[in-house]
Amino acid sequence: MTDDAIVVEGLEKSYGSVHALRGVDFAARTGSILGLLGPNGAGKTTAVRILTTLLEADAGTARVAGLDVKRDAAALRAQIGLAGQYAAVDENLTGFENLEMVGRLYHLGKSTAKQRADELLESFDLTHAAKRPAKTYSGGMRRRLDLAAALVARPPVLFLDEPTTGLDPRSRIGMWETIEDRVASGATVLLTTQYLDEADRLADRIVVIDHGLVIAEGTSDDLKRQIGGDRLDVKLEDEADAEAAISALAEMCLDRATAEGLWVHAPVEPRHGVIPEAIRKLDGAGVAVDDIVLHRPTLDDVFIALTGHAAEDTTGAPDEEKEVAAA
Repeated sequence: MTDDAIVVEGLEKSYGSVHALRGVDFAARTGSILGLLGPNGAGKTTAVRILTTLLEADAGTARVAGLDVKRDAAALRAQIGLAGQYAAVDENLTGFENLEMVGRLYHLGKSTAKQRADELLESFDLTHAAKRPAKTYSGGMRRRLDLAAALVARPPVLFLDEPTTGLDPRSRIGMWETIEDRVASGATVLLTTQYLDEADRLADRIVVIDHGLVIAEGTSDDLKRQIGGDRLDVKLEDEADAEAAISALAEMCLDRATAEGLWVHAPVEPRHGVIPEAIRKLDGAGVAVDDIVLHRPTLDDVFIALTGHAAEDTTGAPDEEKEVAAA
């Protein structure tokens, strides 16, 4: 018996001459959030569509909730929920009718489906709009309704494909809290995102994918350590003190500090008390300091270091995958 709710091994998928996935491996432990991080066209949506039985892989295997995504597709669909970039709601039905319909499709029974619809409308702050057609909803309301629909049957595994794309900051935070609540109740979530702050907040582990390949994985802190830890930036009052400052900070540095005008940049090990220690050393060396800042690497820094471009960069994104994502 495995502790992993999602296991992917050697997954491959091509659209004509474009290789969307090139032998991808990753796993998500039960009751955790796995962040699948990468730019548009990296292969994230293709992976999600394969794992949710909407697309067949060309090679490799994948198991979700102990079920093979190809051989056990029918049984698997009852164990998963999916909310994507594009809200999959019927615009002509009311919010209540959308959720009730999903419940009936999951064979919950008429009364149970109605009760579940009411519960979710309240949970997602949509009760006031329950009897309105979904076409009158704002973008954020539709996205919340879409996520509610994915939760109707209380699936143990939830796939969220860039669920907060286009949402305002308040709606994004609300969506994050809902996702965290689901995991606290025991669900497993695979979250694809371009938003690095989203992965940093939510994901227990992160898989970075670019051009169909996994290029790094680990916790957020693991990935940040890969690019050299923290950086201490010291602004001197006198540029002539640069060498003295570099010497004073040498014992703290992972590598030799560098000077650029009035600034000294020192790579340091991530730990508490770095700034006070640096001030003491500089003061002891008679170096006057105008400003001092500790720069902690972000996932933006990690992604650029790993791929050479920002996460939002769509250069070279396979058109085939974009079309599939929009379908």
